[in-house]
Amino acid sequence: MTFDDLLASGAPPICAILRGLQPDEAIDISAALVEAGIRILEVPFNSPEPLQSIAAMQAAFGDRALIGGGTVLSVDAVEGLHGAGGRIMITPNTDSQVIARGAELGLELLPGFMTPSEAFVAIGAGARRIKLFPAALMGPAYVRALKDVLPKQVRVWAVGGTGADTVGEWLAAGCEGIGVGGALYRPGDDAGTVRDRALELVAAWKRTQ
Repeated sequence: MTFDDLLASGAPPICAILRGLQPDEAIDISAALVEAGIRILEVPFNSPEPLQSIAAMQAAFGDRALIGGGTVLSVDAVEGLHGAGGRIMITPNTDSQVIARGAELGLELLPGFMTPSEAFVAIGAGARRIKLFPAALMGPAYVRALKDVLPKQVRVWAVGGTGADTVGEWLAAGCEGIGVGGALYRPGDDAGTVRDRALELVAAWKRTQ
């Protein structure tokens, strides 16, 4: 499963950020999201036992969803992610060694950046998609300005302060997609609550089509 395959199939360009997810709830929460139509799932590495959750989610949903880890900050973490079967590597920062190792292992990359300099470092290390973070601080107009100088084949995602109420603004600014954390899942939320939020978010995305 790749980003290109998933998006070409018509899946929403929405990544669910499951920070704080517990391994014993990983399957139920993932099922709720996939059922609602969200098929890009990220377990941040500062969650409890993230590799355990990622491995379980990959085994259950890897044929339908792109599953991996976020807040990946070291080469060791990249290798752990790959060993757990994760397919997507997401970072909050721009570390060329981390990005390059992910590329070497064949992972789908979504490294974080804020400045144009960081964006070009990420691209130089092998990223074809990059994540503006924290996006709400910069705003959609910032993305429009960046798009003027970024290579045409590079896709920008917005993460941080994004949700159903702003998805249209980010896509209109030229983003390929968004990542959504607390507006979808917070520690302790049950699967039904997450499903309802996901359905609302997917409906908001459909209204932009």
